[in-house]
Amino acid sequence: MKKILIPLVALFGCYTVISVLAQSQSQPQSQPTAPVYQPGSASIDEQGVRGYRLGPGDILDVRIWGQSDLNSTIEIDEDGNISSLPFIDDPIPAKCRTEREIQKSVTDAYAKYLVKPRVSVRIVERKSRPPATIWGAVHMPTRVPMLRRVQLHEMVAAASGFTDNVGGTIMVIHTIPELCSEPGDLATQKTSQSSDIGQLQTYKINALRMGDENGDPFIRPGDIVYVTQGDLVFVTGSVALPQTVIMRDRMMLTEAIARAGGPQRLADPWVHILRKKDDKSGQQEDIKVNYKAVRQGKVQDVVLKPYDVIEVDEVSVLSAKKLGDIFTGLPLILAGKIP
Repeated sequence: MKKILIPLVALFGCYTVISVLAQSQSQPQSQPTAPVYQPGSASIDEQGVRGYRLGPGDILDVRIWGQSDLNSTIEIDEDGNISSLPFIDDPIPAKCRTEREIQKSVTDAYAKYLVKPRVSVRIVERKSRPPATIWGAVHMPTRVPMLRRVQLHEMVAAASGFTDNVGGTIMVIHTIPELCSEPGDLATQKTSQSSDIGQLQTYKINALRMGDENGDPFIRPGDIVYVTQGDLVFVTGSVALPQTVIMRDRMMLTEAIARAGGPQRLADPWVHILRKKDDKSGQQEDIKVNYKAVRQGKVQDVVLKPYDVIEVDEVSVLSAKKLGDIFTGLPLILAGKIP
């Protein structure tokens, strides 16, 4: 568990330092800089804060009407209690409670000394929850304030969406236990345990885009969200649009060729897949696949690997297909020459 957390957090830290250095070095020039972290989305900051549940480090402004000497600004202690109110000896529990609940408890505490005290409790600063961070294949890596429950799609929106080279998965790692479980939410109560700290959880981008609730989890304070970048596959030769194709999830040979516009009319049905061997020799193996047979369902499609090179050759000059095309057009050619 720790073996997974340490390298990912280290990678995340290196990414942040490199991004900041790249920005500072490129200021005098007009060249684009590496992405830097941006402040959290204002829309996420402001929505749903009314139900905010307090935690250690949050600061409250407590006012007793008509008793200005009892007014105070207090910080919830590390045990989650309010323990510094004037004349109140017993600590008041505040962890995972709302402003209104705290206000009632403070009113009850001062009712022992005052007649019908009027109490106002207001949150001044929310510091109990560290922001979540999203980076990787997004336009604006950012830290998102966690003032309420935030789902994965909101994190992506705060980062201005995916880049063109996005892969097929999103990885989420929890760095701290959840502070407050939502009432009746069994999934949240389960994740409140410390057993999942440092564990990677993977979600499919297609599931997120399709609105699958299993692909759009709630993100916890302190979470690190990494959007994977797609590996590359190269399609060359007798295709409509030779190009570099970004792999998303599990890519098949037919899909890669289709993304390159499909084979040309005189393309050889035998396709070559040049793939680096797993050993350290640096050599390539040539995998020959009958693309026509794959399309007809006679041969199983091939699962591609990152950095495969797909070569689609033209048929030989003396092949039956090419000779047939030549003889088919021959009468038209001769007819054009006859005066």
